[in-house]
Amino acid sequence: MKKKRILLKVGSNTLTKETNNISRGKIEDIASQIAALQDTHEFVIVSSGAIAVAKQFVKLESKQKEVFVKQALASIGQPHLIRIYQEIFREYGLLSSQCLLSYSDFEKKESKTNIVNTINVLVNNNYIPIINENDTVATDEIKFGDNDKLGALTASLLKADLFIIATNTNGIYTKESMENGTPKTIELVEDFEALQREVVNSKSSHGSGGMQSKIEAAAVAKKANIETWIVNGLEDNFILNAIDNKIPFTKIK
Repeated sequence: MKKKRILLKVGSNTLTKETNNISRGKIEDIASQIAALQDTHEFVIVSSGAIAVAKQFVKLESKQKEVFVKQALASIGQPHLIRIYQEIFREYGLLSSQCLLSYSDFEKKESKTNIVNTINVLVNNNYIPIINENDTVATDEIKFGDNDKLGALTASLLKADLFIIATNTNGIYTKESMENGTPKTIELVEDFEALQREVVNSKSSHGSGGMQSKIEAAAVAKKANIETWIVNGLEDNFILNAIDNKIPFTKIK
């Protein structure tokens, strides 16, 4: 039986559970869900969090622009982030690997072929690729938006069956409900242009994204005919509960 391929994008706010530290408990939550689904699903993860990890134990002094300091923090934090993933995933019998990509990789035919072939070999051998942007050479993610677009481009390239964006809200809320202070989730989106009019743009506290970057990412996935779910990753069992329709989240057809 062909397994359903899920591209899971996890932002910094989800990984830190909106604190200043990476939450090992959240990574355990993700690992336990993947372990529960591994007979029927295969996962590729796009994970932010390298800068957040580094900030836990490093304060860099620099007269350079802030973007270079962030790149340096990403360089320090990335190996630690992967180590945390590997340690926790191993406890659940899961194998993981690191892949660093840049947006420019998606513009070259040879690079795209190499990405697909490498990740397919990993997945076929039961490794879960954990992808982040190669922040040392690229500033797009730092400037652009918390890996949302990188997740969508990767989902498209790998022909994922489903693109899940784990964020810190119960999906996308209607503009009216946000203005009234009683957030109401838009559960099913079939008219994408109508959705774009509903978006209230707010940046996340740790990440560099916000709802606008998630909509833009969903547009990339939609172009590749991939369904996008925007789910509250702060909740335990958020993937399993979304699959079973036990929680409110946004499904973009």
